[in-house]
Amino acid sequence: MSNETHYSTAQLQAMDAAHYLHPFTDHKELGERGTRIIERAQGVYLWDSEGNQILDGMAGLWCVSIGYGRTELADAAYKQMLELPYYNSFFQCANPPAVKLATAIAEIAPAHMNHVFFTGSGSEANDTVLRMVRRYWDLQGQPTKKTIIGRVNGYHGSTVAGASLGGMSVMHEQGDLPIPGIVHIPQPYWFGEGGDMSPDEFGIWAAQQLEAKIQELGEDQVAAFIAEPIQGAGGVIIPPDTYWPEIKRILAKYDILLVMDEVICGFGRTGEWFGSQYYDLKPDLMPIAKGMTSGYLPMGGVIVGERVAKALIDQGGEFFHGYTYSGHPVAAAVGLENLRILRDEKIVEYVKQQAAPYLQSRIAQLAEHRLVGEVRGVGLLGAIELVSDKGTRARFAEKGAAGSICRDMCVRNGLVMRAVGDTMIMSPPLVITTAEIDEMVTKIWRCLDLTAEQLGV
Repeated sequence: MSNETHYSTAQLQAMDAAHYLHPFTDHKELGERGTRIIERAQGVYLWDSEGNQILDGMAGLWCVSIGYGRTELADAAYKQMLELPYYNSFFQCANPPAVKLATAIAEIAPAHMNHVFFTGSGSEANDTVLRMVRRYWDLQGQPTKKTIIGRVNGYHGSTVAGASLGGMSVMHEQGDLPIPGIVHIPQPYWFGEGGDMSPDEFGIWAAQQLEAKIQELGEDQVAAFIAEPIQGAGGVIIPPDTYWPEIKRILAKYDILLVMDEVICGFGRTGEWFGSQYYDLKPDLMPIAKGMTSGYLPMGGVIVGERVAKALIDQGGEFFHGYTYSGHPVAAAVGLENLRILRDEKIVEYVKQQAAPYLQSRIAQLAEHRLVGEVRGVGLLGAIELVSDKGTRARFAEKGAAGSICRDMCVRNGLVMRAVGDTMIMSPPLVITTAEIDEMVTKIWRCLDLTAEQLGV
């Protein structure tokens, strides 16, 4: 079958239904609706096989940070493929791009984090975290410290370990998860779960659930606390201002590791290089992926703090863990070029000083819409809560219906936003201009109107 053959949308949809199993998909429903075939992209825009232009308000899947069509990344991949398309990092071997990328990441990471373990994805990064955390405590002569505390509705990937570390019940129900040694505490989701508490009160309460769980299990049993700086796939859940300071106080009291999942927040999304820096945290481990290569090639990793790295290096002997594609030279070459662009074009500074303040001021205006109960955001992340009653924060009777309608309205009107239940979320490319932000917000308002009309609000 020639790659040059032109296929119609209908032909591609039929082939898709016959052969392609998608992630996180109801395949029966997809077969009935037909897939949307995305053919090309440039800047912040996508074009489907019918020629429709769509503003990508999700940067692919939180990842296309520098936008589509950057030939520099394609050139870096091509050059590396000609020179060394692949070699493994086992058996005392390394390749120049992987070594250089680890060095470049260490230069932008928090000062106490100077080592990187490469993986193929964020999910693999969190599998690595599980292995690394437990290995660390074994080396400390504390083998009972095995349990990792995560958060309800957190997301850390869809592998067995990643899905277990995450706290999504729909994932746990398929496959008898979580695996032993992983427990969860409530999420800091004031709008959905704060009840009559003020945001500040709720932030303190949610943070103190960590201390309560440590005391319940026993400090000698708890290995680590894992959390996203801002919960992404859970609905862009931004903790109240009181949350992370109280978590810091608790972590200072107990001897457990802090794992900050930076797969979404890392590489500029919050206006800082890492979400940990935005919240002034000092993690021991940081899983990374997505923005590291702007999604142009699959790659992930774990940035490792000195406390853990020193134990692995000085005491550890062989660490029986790794992947065929750890430190893949082509992916690493693309990652290096992506970081160069982020640095040289001062894109992280642009997010902090211009794009983020403008986006947040513009989406805040959406709170006036009759369908909107709350708008929240940090950096180039945002969430819009759809409600039936603004005063009481009451949802619609059919859970998720409003979000599904709004998501579909967005696509029909040239915009990608994601629905998490009845929460609409956005995460545009870091290079989005103020004019493109204006276009996005205009389209969001239009789609909210259409959603409200269909709901009869």
